[in-house]
Amino acid sequence: MTNSFKHKMGSASVPFIIGVVVLVMMSLLLKVDGGVQTTLEGPFKPVTVPLDKSFRGNAMDLPDTDPLVQRTVQGFEPEQISLSLSSSYASVWISWITGEFQIGDNIEPLDPESVGSIVEYGRYGRTMSHRSKGYSLVYSQLYPFEGLQNYTSGIIHHVRLTGLKPNTLYQYRCGDPSLSAMSEVHYFRTMPESGPNSYPSRIAVVGDLGLTYNTTSTVNHMISNHPDLVLLVGDVSYANMYLTNGTGTDCYSCSFSDTPIHETYQPRWDYWGRYMQPLISNVPIMVIEGNHELEEQAENKTFVAYSSRFAFPSEESGSSSTLYYSFNAGGIHFIMLGAYTSFDKSGEQYKWLEKDLASVEREVTPWLVATWHPPWYSTYTAHFREAECMRVEMEDLLYQYGVDIVFNGHVHAYERSNRVYNYTLDPCGPVYITVGDGGNREKMAITHADEPGNCPEPSSTPDKLINGGLFCGFNFTSGPAQGKFCWDRQPDYSAIRESSFGHGILEVKNETHALWIWHRNQDYYGIAGDEIYIVRQPQKCPVKPKVLKNLDMAPATIFKYLKEFVYSKIL
Repeated sequence: MTNSFKHKMGSASVPFIIGVVVLVMMSLLLKVDGGVQTTLEGPFKPVTVPLDKSFRGNAMDLPDTDPLVQRTVQGFEPEQISLSLSSSYASVWISWITGEFQIGDNIEPLDPESVGSIVEYGRYGRTMSHRSKGYSLVYSQLYPFEGLQNYTSGIIHHVRLTGLKPNTLYQYRCGDPSLSAMSEVHYFRTMPESGPNSYPSRIAVVGDLGLTYNTTSTVNHMISNHPDLVLLVGDVSYANMYLTNGTGTDCYSCSFSDTPIHETYQPRWDYWGRYMQPLISNVPIMVIEGNHELEEQAENKTFVAYSSRFAFPSEESGSSSTLYYSFNAGGIHFIMLGAYTSFDKSGEQYKWLEKDLASVEREVTPWLVATWHPPWYSTYTAHFREAECMRVEMEDLLYQYGVDIVFNGHVHAYERSNRVYNYTLDPCGPVYITVGDGGNREKMAITHADEPGNCPEPSSTPDKLINGGLFCGFNFTSGPAQGKFCWDRQPDYSAIRESSFGHGILEVKNETHALWIWHRNQDYYGIAGDEIYIVRQPQKCPVKPKVLKNLDMAPATIFKYLKEFVYSKIL
């Protein structure tokens, strides 16, 4: 180091050098450890894994006669028990259903007040001396057309537990003790306290799950990886692939094009809840809506089953909707966005997003992860550039605040991007990962828009469910695809793509390194179909400033912001 450089840097030179050396050494160590690549070595040359035609799995839905989906409780005993997180480690939601659903012409909803909503809980190894009371509801799926069967749910209960300790194992049972209708004892571990060195061990990410035999393979693989948290990025039960009489199909519009309304068979939600209970009664699941959750019914009501069956930290995170919210899991701040509600800059969701992003303290939650259902950066023909209007409205904001990773579903295949912003390779852009390959009964996406003859007609790409079908996908104005709607080769921003069923595991190691592993259903447990260390570079990619105007902050915090500013100017 020259004397002039020392003079310019002053006392900041030592932490600067240490920071750079630590980042480089960490990357080298991680690469040596098993030869796993890091995003610092990118952007990578695009790879398309050849289609394995010998393995297609089994896309048949589990029938209602399968023991895994049948009701096994009596009376008002709890079933379909699930966990979800509140906005921080100190609180979780417990949800369950009591009583039986009804379907037919003459249905009489159950009285939610007839059964209590009680959770008894305590730290593992101690008595369950704590008790919390929640609320209950019943929802209906009603159709204003003769011949269609209406549905009313069992009694759905949601109870919020508060005052919990971080990273602590708890035991609980739920139900109504006055009716001797309590569940068996279940267990959960709270999230770690938020901080730059505090993270859940493993986060499972899956999309477009459904309830097929492929689903069971995905879930079995997921359980074998022992996740601490499950993210489901839309499309849950696929109840809307059925008529109200229980007749199902792999393509609703192909088989039932003349129905007066898009019907659903709501018992598929109950089957899904029963099947998933062994996992999600002990591991929290966080869900964001997909297009299959819309489920239109009488009075133009939508998303009723989705909004009723799951508990969301909407209120805790300042959101007025179940369709978008946020939460912390250790040193990660998750933003769950809604593609099937307004995302315009003048709308409520955008205003909420601005406020939420501005409130994130990156020294406490260094990682910023966003999820929504339809991808912005997918190269498959299916749903190609379908959510372009959402990208146009929101991408700048996410980029300014330094979102690190984006998870999407919708496209029934796997794809991981290089770091990208506005269709251009950018070392400060997010890594976009599509995991819509959970195993649902619809066909897998196998064709790519950049292959000869596969580029869709631009006017056919908007989805009327997204922003009313407004067209925003104009031809590219720069780069290799300038003047075209599609690339004529795999785009540079696409690092790897493969048409296989599976799920992913995110392991955040520290404030700069996170290991992403995608597991294919056809592989043995523990085998990686794709694996990479995603590396943050806060010194190179400073985020939109938040609190420098607060001159009362601690000197160490001031130095941190100044150091990041210096790094950004030097590197």
